[in-house]
Amino acid sequence: MDKRIAVIGSGNAFFKDEGIGLYAAKHLKENFDFTPEITFVDGGTLGFRLMLLLQEFDEVVIINTASEEGATAGTITVKSCDEFLDGTLIKKTANEVEIAEMLQICSMADHMANTMLVSIVPEDIIAVEVGLTDEVVAAWPLYIDTVLEVLAQCGVQATKRSTQMSLDTILHAFAYPSIEHGRGF
Repeated sequence: MDKRIAVIGSGNAFFKDEGIGLYAAKHLKENFDFTPEITFVDGGTLGFRLMLLLQEFDEVVIINTASEEGATAGTITVKSCDEFLDGTLIKKTANEVEIAEMLQICSMADHMANTMLVSIVPEDIIAVEVGLTDEVVAAWPLYIDTVLEVLAQCGVQATKRSTQMSLDTILHAFAYPSIEHGRGF
């Protein structure tokens, strides 16, 4: 039986850097082909819907922001569910709280996906605008590469497509959602 693998881009596109998980998932979805196929989920701020996804799939990679004491903006971490819940996470956003709560609840269930979190420390999660700070943009290539490395550890091979959707195009799609742009995602 093939493993069912999902990438969940999580965050809120309306609060500057907090949307990077959404943008990264969109970037991967539009710019790569994956073997085996994986499911991309616009996680936005999922709340309780995250619980269903953690029980439906075998492997889940959540890409998001995570505030960490003393870490500079653009710092990237890869953590298992247990590592993410170890108590060092500073929950500055509703999204960070929701993810932690759903992981805690699901960890007590009979089945929960093997879950990894690829997080980046945001600079600005207060400004109400679709975009990214310079610090987070500078870390963007490493953030994408890190997600691809985690997927490779799950047995997923990524092949870059010949035509690429730029980060600016992705930000534009989220700033001006439409049916044509898949409402951003």
